[in-house]
Amino acid sequence: MQIKLVDLEKQYFRYKTEIDNELGRVISSTHFIQGPQVRSFESELSKFINIPFCISCGNGTDALQIALMACDLQENAEIIIPAFSYVAPLEAAALLKLKPVLIDSDPTSFNIDPLKIPPLITAQTKAVIPVHLFGQACDMESIKKLTEKTGIKIIEDNAQSLGSEHILKQQKVNAGSVGDISTTSFFPSKVLGCFGDGGAIFTSDNTLAQKIKMIANHGQAQKYQHEIVGVNSRLDTIQAAVLSVKLKYLVEDISKRQKVAEFYNEKFAVIEEIVTPVISSGNSHVFHQYTLRIKKKRNDLKKFLEENGIPSMIYYPVPLHLQKAYEYLGYKKGDFPVAELLAEEVLSLPMHPDLNPEELSYIANKLLAFFKA
Repeated sequence: MQIKLVDLEKQYFRYKTEIDNELGRVISSTHFIQGPQVRSFESELSKFINIPFCISCGNGTDALQIALMACDLQENAEIIIPAFSYVAPLEAAALLKLKPVLIDSDPTSFNIDPLKIPPLITAQTKAVIPVHLFGQACDMESIKKLTEKTGIKIIEDNAQSLGSEHILKQQKVNAGSVGDISTTSFFPSKVLGCFGDGGAIFTSDNTLAQKIKMIANHGQAQKYQHEIVGVNSRLDTIQAAVLSVKLKYLVEDISKRQKVAEFYNEKFAVIEEIVTPVISSGNSHVFHQYTLRIKKKRNDLKKFLEENGIPSMIYYPVPLHLQKAYEYLGYKKGDFPVAELLAEEVLSLPMHPDLNPEELSYIANKLLAFFKA
Protein backbone atom coordinates (compact mmCIF):
# COMPACT_ATOMS: atom_id res chain seq x y z
CA MET A 1 0.00 0.00 0.00
CA GLN A 2 1.52 3.32 -1.12
CA ILE A 3 -0.05 6.13 0.86
CA LYS A 4 0.76 9.73 -0.04
CA LEU A 5 0.38 12.85 2.07
CA VAL A 6 -1.12 14.53 -1.01
CA ASP A 7 -1.84 12.39 -4.07
CA LEU A 8 -1.64 14.67 -7.11
CA GLU A 9 -1.28 11.73 -9.47
CA LYS A 10 -4.70 10.32 -8.60
CA GLN A 11 -6.26 13.77 -8.85
CA TYR A 12 -4.74 14.32 -12.28
CA PHE A 13 -6.07 11.02 -13.62
CA ARG A 14 -9.58 11.89 -12.45
CA TYR A 15 -9.56 14.98 -14.65
CA LYS A 16 -6.98 13.84 -17.21
CA THR A 17 -9.11 14.07 -20.34
CA GLU A 18 -10.34 17.58 -19.59
CA ILE A 19 -6.95 18.85 -18.46
CA ASP A 20 -5.11 17.36 -21.43
CA ASN A 21 -7.64 18.89 -23.82
CA GLU A 22 -7.22 22.33 -22.24
CA LEU A 23 -3.44 22.06 -22.26
CA GLY A 24 -3.58 21.07 -25.91
CA ARG A 25 -5.59 24.18 -26.73
CA VAL A 26 -3.06 26.43 -25.01
CA ILE A 27 -0.10 24.77 -26.69
CA SER A 28 -1.76 24.92 -30.12
CA SER A 29 -2.57 28.61 -29.65
CA THR A 30 0.96 29.43 -28.36
CA HIS A 31 -0.60 32.14 -26.15
CA PHE A 32 1.57 31.12 -23.21
CA ILE A 33 1.55 34.51 -21.46
CA GLN A 34 -1.74 36.34 -20.75
CA GLY A 35 -3.74 34.04 -22.99
CA PRO A 36 -7.56 34.19 -22.87
CA GLN A 37 -7.65 31.34 -20.33
CA VAL A 38 -6.07 33.65 -17.73
CA ARG A 39 -8.84 36.24 -17.88
CA SER A 40 -11.47 33.50 -18.03
CA PHE A 41 -10.09 31.82 -14.92
CA GLU A 42 -9.88 35.13 -13.04
CA SER A 43 -13.55 35.75 -13.82
CA GLU A 44 -14.56 32.23 -12.71
CA LEU A 45 -12.63 32.48 -9.45
CA SER A 46 -13.96 35.97 -8.75
CA LYS A 47 -17.51 34.58 -8.95
CA PHE A 48 -16.59 31.59 -6.78
CA ILE A 49 -15.20 33.80 -3.99
CA ASN A 50 -17.96 36.37 -4.57
CA ILE A 51 -15.62 39.32 -4.83
CA PRO A 52 -15.54 41.70 -7.82
CA PHE A 53 -11.87 41.72 -8.74
CA CYS A 54 -9.37 38.87 -9.09
CA ILE A 55 -5.85 39.53 -10.37
CA SER A 56 -3.74 36.43 -10.93
CA CYS A 57 0.02 36.45 -10.36
CA GLY A 58 3.11 34.26 -10.21
CA ASN A 59 2.71 32.70 -6.74
CA GLY A 60 1.22 33.22 -3.30
CA THR A 61 4.24 35.05 -1.90
CA ASP A 62 4.19 37.50 -4.81
CA ALA A 63 0.50 38.01 -4.08
CA LEU A 64 1.30 39.08 -0.51
CA GLN A 65 4.12 41.37 -1.60
CA ILE A 66 1.99 43.01 -4.30
CA ALA A 67 -0.87 43.46 -1.81
CA LEU A 68 1.44 45.23 0.62
CA MET A 69 2.90 47.39 -2.16
CA ALA A 70 -0.61 48.43 -3.19
CA CYS A 71 -1.23 49.84 0.30
CA ASP A 72 1.47 52.54 -0.15
CA LEU A 73 3.08 51.78 3.20
CA GLN A 74 6.06 53.75 4.39
CA GLU A 75 9.28 52.06 5.48
CA ASN A 76 8.97 50.62 9.03
CA ALA A 77 5.17 50.69 8.96
CA GLU A 78 4.04 48.01 11.40
CA ILE A 79 2.31 44.89 10.06
CA ILE A 80 0.73 42.39 12.47
CA ILE A 81 1.52 38.81 11.42
CA PRO A 82 0.96 35.47 13.22
CA ALA A 83 4.02 33.82 14.74
CA PHE A 84 2.63 30.36 13.94
CA SER A 85 2.40 30.33 10.17
CA TYR A 86 4.32 29.74 6.98
CA VAL A 87 7.02 32.34 6.45
CA ALA A 88 5.54 34.04 3.34
CA PRO A 89 3.69 36.98 5.03
CA LEU A 90 6.70 37.78 7.21
CA GLU A 91 9.05 37.42 4.26
CA ALA A 92 7.01 39.77 2.08
CA ALA A 93 6.88 42.43 4.81
CA ALA A 94 10.61 42.14 5.49
CA LEU A 95 11.51 42.44 1.81
CA LEU A 96 9.58 45.72 1.62
CA LYS A 97 11.38 47.02 4.72
CA LEU A 98 8.21 47.10 6.74
CA LYS A 99 8.23 46.22 10.44
CA PRO A 100 6.63 42.84 11.20
CA VAL A 101 4.92 42.71 14.59
CA LEU A 102 4.25 39.10 15.51
CA ILE A 103 1.19 37.87 17.38
CA ASP A 104 0.34 34.61 19.12
CA SER A 105 -2.30 32.12 18.00
CA ASP A 106 -5.47 30.63 19.38
CA PRO A 107 -4.61 27.08 20.57
CA THR A 108 -7.84 25.52 19.26
CA SER A 109 -8.16 26.98 15.75
CA PHE A 110 -4.39 27.61 15.28
CA ASN A 111 -5.38 30.98 13.79
CA ILE A 112 -4.53 34.49 14.91
CA ASP A 113 -6.03 35.38 18.31
CA PRO A 114 -7.97 38.66 17.91
CA LEU A 115 -7.86 39.31 21.66
CA LYS A 116 -4.11 39.77 21.34
CA ILE A 117 -4.37 42.44 18.65
CA PRO A 118 -5.32 45.59 20.66
CA PRO A 119 -2.16 45.69 22.83
CA LEU A 120 -0.04 45.59 19.66
CA ILE A 121 -1.68 48.53 17.93
CA THR A 122 0.37 51.73 17.77
CA ALA A 123 0.27 54.85 15.63
CA GLN A 124 2.54 52.99 13.20
CA THR A 125 0.26 49.95 12.78
CA LYS A 126 -0.91 50.01 9.18
CA ALA A 127 -2.03 46.45 8.37
CA VAL A 128 -2.83 43.04 9.80
CA ILE A 129 -2.41 39.79 7.88
CA PRO A 130 -4.80 37.13 9.17
CA VAL A 131 -3.59 33.78 7.83
CA HIS A 132 -6.49 31.35 7.42
CA LEU A 133 -4.49 28.35 8.52
CA PHE A 134 -4.97 24.69 7.55
CA GLY A 135 -8.43 25.16 6.03
CA GLN A 136 -10.61 27.52 8.05
CA ALA A 137 -10.95 31.27 8.40
CA CYS A 138 -9.76 33.42 11.27
CA ASP A 139 -12.29 35.23 13.46
CA MET A 140 -12.83 37.92 10.86
CA GLU A 141 -15.83 39.42 12.68
CA SER A 142 -13.60 40.47 15.59
CA ILE A 143 -10.69 41.49 13.37
CA LYS A 144 -12.96 43.59 11.16
CA LYS A 145 -14.41 45.43 14.16
CA LEU A 146 -10.93 46.27 15.42
CA THR A 147 -9.67 47.58 12.08
CA GLU A 148 -12.79 49.60 11.29
CA LYS A 149 -12.10 51.69 14.38
CA THR A 150 -8.43 52.24 13.57
CA GLY A 151 -8.19 52.40 9.77
CA ILE A 152 -5.80 49.45 9.73
CA LYS A 153 -5.80 47.53 6.45
CA ILE A 154 -6.72 43.84 6.39
CA ILE A 155 -4.79 41.63 3.99
CA GLU A 156 -6.19 38.10 4.19
CA ASP A 157 -3.78 35.26 3.44
CA ASN A 158 -6.21 32.67 2.08
CA ALA A 159 -3.64 30.30 0.58
CA GLN A 160 -4.78 27.37 2.72
CA SER A 161 -8.52 27.96 3.05
CA LEU A 162 -9.88 28.75 -0.40
CA GLY A 163 -13.49 27.55 -0.49
CA SER A 164 -14.10 27.82 3.25
CA GLU A 165 -16.86 29.96 4.73
CA HIS A 166 -17.47 31.88 7.95
CA ILE A 167 -20.06 34.19 9.50
CA LEU A 168 -19.79 37.96 9.25
CA LYS A 169 -22.63 40.18 10.51
CA GLN A 170 -24.90 37.12 10.66
CA GLN A 171 -24.24 36.34 7.00
CA LYS A 172 -22.28 33.42 5.57
CA VAL A 173 -19.34 34.73 3.53
CA ASN A 174 -16.33 33.24 1.79
CA ALA A 175 -12.87 33.34 3.31
CA GLY A 176 -10.93 35.93 1.34
CA SER A 177 -13.90 38.23 0.70
CA VAL A 178 -13.74 40.44 3.80
CA GLY A 179 -10.35 42.18 3.82
CA ASP A 180 -9.28 45.25 1.89
CA ILE A 181 -7.21 42.77 -0.11
CA SER A 182 -6.90 39.01 0.05
CA THR A 183 -4.40 36.64 -1.50
CA THR A 184 -4.12 32.97 -2.34
CA SER A 185 -1.65 30.43 -3.69
CA PHE A 186 -2.11 27.72 -6.31
CA PHE A 187 0.90 25.69 -5.20
CA PRO A 188 0.20 22.12 -6.43
CA SER A 189 -0.68 20.71 -3.00
CA LYS A 190 -3.28 23.41 -2.22
CA VAL A 191 -7.00 22.68 -2.18
CA LEU A 192 -7.01 24.35 -5.61
CA GLY A 193 -3.56 23.73 -7.04
CA CYS A 194 -1.97 24.12 -10.45
CA PHE A 195 0.91 22.26 -12.13
CA GLY A 196 3.57 24.69 -10.92
CA ASP A 197 3.52 28.06 -9.18
CA GLY A 198 0.61 30.46 -9.23
CA GLY A 199 -1.29 32.91 -7.07
CA ALA A 200 -4.04 35.51 -7.04
CA ILE A 201 -5.05 38.76 -5.36
CA PHE A 202 -8.65 39.82 -4.65
CA THR A 203 -10.32 43.10 -3.76
CA SER A 204 -13.73 44.78 -3.90
CA ASP A 205 -12.16 48.18 -4.58
CA ASN A 206 -11.90 49.05 -8.29
CA THR A 207 -9.17 51.67 -7.78
CA LEU A 208 -7.12 49.22 -5.71
CA ALA A 209 -7.68 46.49 -8.30
CA GLN A 210 -6.31 48.66 -11.10
CA LYS A 211 -3.29 49.52 -9.00
CA ILE A 212 -2.65 45.84 -8.19
CA LYS A 213 -2.82 45.00 -11.91
CA MET A 214 -0.27 47.69 -12.64
CA ILE A 215 2.11 46.57 -9.89
CA ALA A 216 1.98 42.96 -11.09
CA ASN A 217 2.76 44.15 -14.63
CA HIS A 218 5.92 46.23 -14.14
CA GLY A 219 3.94 49.22 -12.85
CA GLN A 220 2.33 49.89 -16.21
CA ALA A 221 -1.26 50.33 -17.32
CA GLN A 222 -0.10 50.81 -20.92
CA LYS A 223 2.90 49.06 -22.42
CA TYR A 224 6.14 50.97 -21.84
CA GLN A 225 4.33 53.58 -19.71
CA HIS A 226 5.59 52.82 -16.16
CA GLU A 227 3.62 54.96 -13.73
CA ILE A 228 4.60 53.24 -10.46
CA VAL A 229 7.27 50.80 -9.29
CA GLY A 230 6.09 47.29 -10.04
CA VAL A 231 7.18 43.70 -10.41
CA ASN A 232 6.83 40.98 -13.04
CA SER A 233 4.37 38.43 -11.67
CA ARG A 234 2.01 36.59 -13.99
CA LEU A 235 0.01 33.37 -13.97
CA ASP A 236 0.98 31.28 -16.98
CA THR A 237 -1.80 30.49 -19.43
CA ILE A 238 -1.13 26.77 -19.00
CA GLN A 239 -1.67 27.07 -15.24
CA ALA A 240 -4.88 29.03 -15.75
CA ALA A 241 -6.19 26.29 -18.05
CA VAL A 242 -5.45 23.61 -15.44
CA LEU A 243 -7.02 25.65 -12.66
CA SER A 244 -10.20 26.29 -14.64
CA VAL A 245 -10.77 22.54 -14.91
CA LYS A 246 -10.02 21.92 -11.24
CA LEU A 247 -12.22 24.82 -10.10
CA LYS A 248 -15.26 23.06 -11.57
CA TYR A 249 -14.72 20.20 -9.13
CA LEU A 250 -13.52 22.16 -6.11
CA VAL A 251 -16.75 21.93 -4.10
CA GLU A 252 -16.87 18.16 -4.72
CA ASP A 253 -13.21 17.75 -3.71
CA ILE A 254 -13.75 19.80 -0.54
CA SER A 255 -16.68 17.56 0.38
CA LYS A 256 -14.44 14.51 0.00
CA ARG A 257 -11.82 16.12 2.23
CA GLN A 258 -14.45 16.82 4.86
CA LYS A 259 -15.55 13.17 4.81
CA VAL A 260 -11.93 12.06 5.35
CA ALA A 261 -11.72 14.44 8.33
CA GLU A 262 -14.98 13.06 9.76
CA PHE A 263 -13.57 9.54 9.55
CA TYR A 264 -10.36 10.56 11.31
CA ASN A 265 -12.25 12.54 13.98
CA GLU A 266 -14.45 9.59 14.85
CA LYS A 267 -11.54 7.18 15.07
CA PHE A 268 -9.30 9.43 17.16
CA ALA A 269 -11.91 10.83 19.55
CA VAL A 270 -11.21 8.02 22.03
CA ILE A 271 -7.49 8.78 22.33
CA GLU A 272 -6.71 11.01 25.29
CA GLU A 273 -3.35 12.08 23.91
CA ILE A 274 -4.87 13.47 20.70
CA VAL A 275 -6.71 16.74 20.08
CA THR A 276 -8.57 16.55 16.77
CA PRO A 277 -9.12 19.71 14.68
CA VAL A 278 -11.63 22.16 16.16
CA ILE A 279 -13.93 23.95 13.73
CA SER A 280 -14.74 27.43 15.03
CA SER A 281 -18.40 28.37 15.43
CA GLY A 282 -19.95 29.43 12.13
CA ASN A 283 -16.99 28.19 10.09
CA SER A 284 -16.69 25.52 7.46
CA HIS A 285 -13.32 23.77 7.11
CA VAL A 286 -11.81 22.67 3.77
CA PHE A 287 -8.98 20.66 5.41
CA HIS A 288 -6.03 21.75 3.35
CA GLN A 289 -4.26 19.95 6.18
CA TYR A 290 -5.70 17.55 8.73
CA THR A 291 -3.67 18.65 11.73
CA LEU A 292 -3.76 16.96 15.13
CA ARG A 293 -2.26 18.09 18.39
CA ILE A 294 -0.32 15.20 19.91
CA LYS A 295 0.13 15.84 23.64
CA LYS A 296 2.73 13.09 24.16
CA LYS A 297 5.41 11.50 22.00
CA ARG A 298 4.63 13.46 18.82
CA ASN A 299 8.04 12.78 17.29
CA ASP A 300 7.91 9.10 18.26
CA LEU A 301 4.51 8.82 16.60
CA LYS A 302 5.80 10.47 13.43
CA LYS A 303 8.69 7.99 13.27
CA PHE A 304 6.33 5.05 13.93
CA LEU A 305 4.01 6.13 11.12
CA GLU A 306 6.91 6.48 8.70
CA GLU A 307 8.14 2.99 9.60
CA ASN A 308 4.68 1.73 8.68
CA GLY A 309 4.52 3.53 5.34
CA ILE A 310 2.38 6.45 6.48
CA PRO A 311 3.71 9.91 5.66
CA SER A 312 3.05 12.79 8.03
CA MET A 313 4.26 16.36 8.30
CA ILE A 314 4.90 18.96 10.98
CA TYR A 315 3.48 22.33 9.93
CA TYR A 316 5.40 24.20 11.43
CA PRO A 317 8.33 22.90 13.52
CA VAL A 318 9.87 26.33 14.26
CA PRO A 319 7.69 29.40 14.97
CA LEU A 320 8.59 32.50 13.00
CA HIS A 321 9.98 34.42 15.98
CA LEU A 322 12.64 31.71 16.46
CA GLN A 323 13.78 31.61 12.81
CA LYS A 324 17.39 32.74 12.33
CA ALA A 325 16.56 35.09 9.44
CA TYR A 326 14.28 37.13 11.72
CA GLU A 327 16.42 37.38 14.84
CA TYR A 328 16.73 41.09 14.08
CA LEU A 329 13.11 41.58 15.17
CA GLY A 330 14.29 41.01 18.75
CA TYR A 331 11.92 38.24 19.81
CA LYS A 332 13.03 35.37 22.04
CA LYS A 333 11.87 31.97 23.19
CA GLY A 334 8.86 32.33 25.45
CA ASP A 335 7.44 35.41 23.73
CA PHE A 336 4.71 33.43 21.97
CA PRO A 337 3.91 30.43 24.15
CA VAL A 338 0.98 29.12 22.10
CA ALA A 339 2.99 29.18 18.86
CA GLU A 340 5.82 27.35 20.62
CA LEU A 341 3.43 24.76 22.08
CA LEU A 342 1.82 24.14 18.70
CA ALA A 343 5.22 23.70 17.08
CA GLU A 344 5.92 20.92 19.60
CA GLU A 345 2.54 19.19 19.23
CA VAL A 346 1.10 19.51 15.72
CA LEU A 347 1.18 16.64 13.25
CA SER A 348 -0.61 16.53 9.90
CA LEU A 349 -1.84 13.22 8.47
CA PRO A 350 -2.47 12.29 4.82
CA MET A 351 -5.29 14.45 3.49
CA HIS A 352 -6.61 14.50 -0.07
CA PRO A 353 -9.86 13.69 -1.89
CA ASP A 354 -8.64 10.32 -3.19
CA LEU A 355 -7.93 8.52 0.08
CA ASN A 356 -9.85 5.25 -0.08
CA PRO A 357 -11.46 3.33 2.84
CA GLU A 358 -8.64 0.77 2.95
CA GLU A 359 -5.99 3.47 3.24
CA LEU A 360 -7.95 5.39 5.85
CA SER A 361 -8.51 2.30 8.00
CA TYR A 362 -4.83 1.41 7.78
CA ILE A 363 -3.76 4.91 8.87
CA ALA A 364 -6.26 5.03 11.74
CA ASN A 365 -5.49 1.52 12.99
CA LYS A 366 -1.75 2.13 13.03
CA LEU A 367 -2.16 5.37 14.93
CA LEU A 368 -4.49 3.71 17.43
CA ALA A 369 -2.04 0.83 17.84
CA PHE A 370 0.74 3.29 18.72
CA PHE A 371 -1.21 4.72 21.66
CA LYS A 372 -2.45 1.32 22.86
CA ALA A 373 1.03 -0.20 22.88
